[in-house]
Amino acid sequence: MKLNIALLAGDGIGPEVIAQAVKVVDAVAVKFGHEVSWTEGLTGAAAIDAVGEPYPDSTHEICLAADAVLFGAIGHPKYDNDPKATVRPEQGLLKMRKKLGLFANVRPTFTFPSLIDNSPLKRERIEGTDLIILRELTGGIYFGERGRKDDGNTAFDTCTYTREEIQRLAKLGFELALTRSKKLCCVDKANVLESSRLWRETVQNMEKDYPEVQVSYEFVDAVAMRLVQWPSSYDVIITENLFGDILTDEASVISGSMGLMPSASKGVHTSLYEPIHGSYPQAAGKDIANPLATVLSAAMMFEDAFGLKAEAEVIREVVNKSLAEGIVTEDLSGKEGKAYKTSEVGDWLAKNI
Repeated sequence: MKLNIALLAGDGIGPEVIAQAVKVVDAVAVKFGHEVSWTEGLTGAAAIDAVGEPYPDSTHEICLAADAVLFGAIGHPKYDNDPKATVRPEQGLLKMRKKLGLFANVRPTFTFPSLIDNSPLKRERIEGTDLIILRELTGGIYFGERGRKDDGNTAFDTCTYTREEIQRLAKLGFELALTRSKKLCCVDKANVLESSRLWRETVQNMEKDYPEVQVSYEFVDAVAMRLVQWPSSYDVIITENLFGDILTDEASVISGSMGLMPSASKGVHTSLYEPIHGSYPQAAGKDIANPLATVLSAAMMFEDAFGLKAEAEVIREVVNKSLAEGIVTEDLSGKEGKAYKTSEVGDWLAKNI
């Protein structure tokens, strides 16, 4: 199979972790007889520095022409620390999501047997955790009307959703639940928010089309509590943009490291695969960043974008092997273990594939 992949390294540690994922993808392609075509595009601070905007048209065209997009990270301190900056790297991410129609962020949370004691939560609370949060990405408060009034002393941000936006995310959630444990939880704040009441009403109306799926409805504050008390009770969670942003970061610590969790963003035109961590500028250029989340995002890409489950499983197996044998970067090596460089981990993974 020929795999046409857009490669957006981005900022900070993005280029370093992306480079290791490329090694792994290329090794898998050789093993299984695939042909990979990589096309690089600029985004984030790197794109602002080069062309003055964080998601240029040239990058958009590269993404549209690709079968899938493999993405690193966005963000740079020179923009984070300047509140007057009118163009920011993160604007590129929002623009990319909107233009590519990336409406559903797929965030799995699971544990690794060899690292279960690295989690800040007790072993007995997190054993067996295997859940997926579907976060709506292109609606809600991040894209609603906003502004200031009363001479700048009053600010407002508006959360707006259409029934269609909710239906398309919920449809993915129901379909995903059918392939797993047939449990779906809709997370909202329907006791307070009108937009949440539309979410609950819409999902309730869809239940009849998926009679095998057991559906529950919970308030976001209760879920935030239960995610650290009893995460294994959840299977598939669907929720709106802001709630999903918060809950997915909370869930990410269950595994013991943000450097381990992959994600996908499903879109109208294409799908994008990326690690859940940020650009971590303090580590940029030091060859110390953990590449495993990016590598596992590539595994998601093989299975989801190309339907190549065996290839995805090979990647997951070699990652588990690296963790079990201690071939890890400094964030996972501990005081007694050896810390490998980012590039060394990537080389080891590719060689073992």
